[in-house]
Order: sequence, then C-alpha cells, then structure tokens
Amino acid sequence: MSKTLTYIKQAIISEIEGYEFYRMAANGTRDVKMKETYLELAEEERKHVVWLQDLHKSIDSDSAFDLMAIEAPPSPEIFKWDKLDREEPKTVLSIFGIALQLEKASFEFYKKASEEVEESSAKELFKILEVWEKAHFDIFNKEYDLLQKDWWSKQGFAPF
Repeated sequence: MSKTLTYIKQAIISEIEGYEFYRMAANGTRDVKMKETYLELAEEERKHVVWLQDLHKSIDSDSAFDLMAIEAPPSPEIFKWDKLDREEPKTVLSIFGIALQLEKASFEFYKKASEEVEESSAKELFKILEVWEKAHFDIFNKEYDLLQKDWWSKQGFAPF
C-alpha cells in the first residue's frame, strides 16, 4: 500500500504542475480561443488532482473508491486550433513543446504506476489517467508538427 500511496502523491504533484502550466499559458496569450483551451486543459488537470486525492483518502481510510464517477478521456478532436493566433508562433510553439513533454511524462508515469501497483482502484484510475494524458499528448503533437513546419518555412529552413 505504501508504494500505491507514493505513486498517488507523485501523481498529485504532477497534475498540479500541469494545472499551473496551463493557467500560465492562458494568462500569457492574447488569443481568446487559445486562452479558453488552456483553461479547459487546466480544469482537466484540476479534476485529476481531485480524483487522486479521493483515491488517496479511500485507500488511507480503507473505504471504496467510486471509479464510475470518473469521466471518460477527451476525444483527440476536442480542441480545434484552425484559428490559432499565429502572430506569436515561437511562443505558441514553445508552449506546445513544453505541453508535449509534460503530457508524455504523465502518460508514461501512469503506465508504469498501473503496472506496479496492486490496489485495483489505483491500477484502474492510473490506466484511465494514462489514456487521458495520451489523448492530450496526441492533440498537442499533431498541432505541434504543423506549427513547426510553419515556423521552419517562415525562417527559410524549408527545402523549397
């Protein structure tokens, strides 16, 4: 049980870091649509913290954890960035690059945690969070590739 609680505590810290990062990104953008998107992502990270805290309490008090209360991970199509503010592409590219690193670290962490813990509700929540963070990663990765190509082209790095 100690290993499970350690994973939960680390997960809470990671989710708080993600929450704060997306809030900072929202505060640093002029684009209203991007601000809303970053705040939605921050809210998702906040929900993850609450779920993890509830899981910690249930394990600590030896009570049941309600996995049915957990929402399904978002669809990779949830965020449409076709009207992305490209006035500051280096800033957006930087934000997306950092988000990719955070989300990748998160889904890898949850994958490892779900494989190593024995407590079934923790194992299941970690699997759900792995899928959730992988969805975030996929969302950012797709757009990051487009932004990067745009940036390279504008900088004269493209081979044409």
